[in-house]
Amino acid sequence: MKKKIEGRKFSRSLKARRALFRSLSKALIESGSITTTRQKAKAIQADIDKFINLAKKGALAQKRQLYSLFANDRKATQALFTIVKSNFGLRKGGYTRIVNLPPRLGDRAQMARLEWVEEVSKEKKKSMDKDKKSAIEKKGSKTLTKKVKGKLTKGVKVKNKFKKK
Repeated sequence: MKKKIEGRKFSRSLKARRALFRSLSKALIESGSITTTRQKAKAIQADIDKFINLAKKGALAQKRQLYSLFANDRKATQALFTIVKSNFGLRKGGYTRIVNLPPRLGDRAQMARLEWVEEVSKEKKKSMDKDKKSAIEKKGSKTLTKKVKGKLTKGVKVKNKFKKK
């Protein structure tokens, strides 16, 4: 007889519940805030704290563990590491907050917004976009492969739209 089992089931099987928590966690990491029901927000809040504490350690083993938790999603894992490095270096816990919202109109379920406690900066992403744009400007025109009638042909020159004249 199993007693004192923690966690919420949400009328889902174990695999469906894990997929739900994984997708909510990825959405929070990539967008910065998510709107969901209050119970789901409470359920993933502890998981997010554990993910950030793993990322703080920053060793290869923890990085691989995060890859497995996010189903080998490199984008989400790298975003988590940049968030931790830039924002949560000194904080010891409580990385997210739950803001209550009005109930959903369809079924009156209590809604909430889960967001980071500190403002997550996305300046690195903007600077990376500028670097890519300047690299394209430096290259000028480049040769690409083009598909013509089902066959790949090399040596097609493409002029750059960003090139200054």
